[in-house]
Amino acid sequence: MGQRGLLTILDNRFMDLPPEVWTDGRNIRATIAFVLSGGNPQILRKLLEMGDPAIPIEDRSLVEGTLAYVEGREEEAKGKLLSIDVRSLPPSLGAQLALVQSALVVRADVKKSSDLLDFVRLQAPGTLLEEGALRRQVFVASQTGDMRKFLALSSGYLRRYRHSIYAGNFRQRLASALTRIDFGKDSALFDDVVEMLMDLEPDARREIYLMAARSSINQGQTHSARMLAEKAKELSEGDVASTARAKLYRAAAMIVSSETIGMAVEDLKGIDRTKLTAGDATLLDSALSMAGHIRVMPGDKMADNLGWTSPSPASDVPKQQAPEQLQAVLKAQDALSRIDKLIKNQASTVQ
Repeated sequence: MGQRGLLTILDNRFMDLPPEVWTDGRNIRATIAFVLSGGNPQILRKLLEMGDPAIPIEDRSLVEGTLAYVEGREEEAKGKLLSIDVRSLPPSLGAQLALVQSALVVRADVKKSSDLLDFVRLQAPGTLLEEGALRRQVFVASQTGDMRKFLALSSGYLRRYRHSIYAGNFRQRLASALTRIDFGKDSALFDDVVEMLMDLEPDARREIYLMAARSSINQGQTHSARMLAEKAKELSEGDVASTARAKLYRAAAMIVSSETIGMAVEDLKGIDRTKLTAGDATLLDSALSMAGHIRVMPGDKMADNLGWTSPSPASDVPKQQAPEQLQAVLKAQDALSRIDKLIKNQASTVQ
């Protein structure tokens, strides 16, 4: 609330400045920096509509491009801003523009986007600009599969900015990014993740492991889900709800293996569903249902021990297809859940 009030005061002061103020290019660039920091872009439109004095030609593209960017006109922003050399600008504004350029080119040129973020971090150390650049670069590295850089940058962020107001969102995105790694194929990388997360308090580490385990199940990464859930369980002592979640995710990942399905079913049946959220209770039901449909041979000891009979051929699900089947079920349920929330939100708005 305080920040919004301050921005409103500054918005009004910028709009009330006399025309002669804008003959100094430094004031124009200060206004651009203000808008890129969350200020009202209307001041830039006012500058562009001024007849006399006119904005100096060297600043016009920067003003037009910034206005296009904050108003969501991406192609126009690219045409105006990408040709500007960020090194020619004052350090703070250069870092801000580099952050913008990085966002504009990330889909077309990931390396250039990452290089621009490096520039921001070097140009504005210890600022919100550096923190923002570091957060973005972590996920650029994740998307390109550069896991070593991803881990190094993540570790740097967690060490330096773990108490930031943006850290909670970062941890959620970090957990999602971890699902891109198949730890079953690279256990050494999992050890590196465990070491990286040691910089966090136990509760924060546990929550990341739990979120990543849940997301890994959604993505069909059952080996990763099991490893993440086991680490979460180690950190859940004394927390009944977290223990139930860890046990659920671990068991849901284990039902796809003929060697562990029996243990998984017993664990699933032993979970107190009153300790689960609605979404996790649905996962519990889905996992038990899927376990019951995974093919077992007639007379198989596992089938006898579980009290199952061989399902009919029409309902057989080969166990090698189980991760994909469970993944499809969970995605469908998540989609239905989002639709249900959307309908409820729309209904409350109408009321």
